Amino acid sequence: MGTGQKKNKLLVPEANQAMNRFKYEMAREIGIENQIQGGYWGNISSRDCGAVGGHMVRRMIQQYQQSVANRQNPQQPQMQAQQQTF
Repeated sequence: MGTGQKKNKLLVPEANQAMNRFKYEMAREIGIENQIQGGYWGNISSRDCGAVGGHMVRRMIQQYQQSVANRQNPQQPQMQAQQQTF
C-alpha cells in the first residue's frame, strides 16, 4: 500500500463478524459463494467483488430507509385502519 493511503476500517470494530456474514450472504445471493475457497477471495474477479460490495451498500441503504420511515410514521398503519372504518 502506498504512502498516505489509508486502509478501510470499520467504524464499529465489533461489527466485523456481522459484516463478514453479510458479505457472504450477498455472495450467495449473486451466485459466487461456491467460488470462495476457505475465505480466500483472491480468485474472485474485481467485477464480482464489486457486485458483492454494491449489493451490501444497496441493502444497508434500504434497511436504513425502512428504519427511518418506521420512526417517522410509527402510527401510520393504525391511522389507515382507523380511516377505513369511518
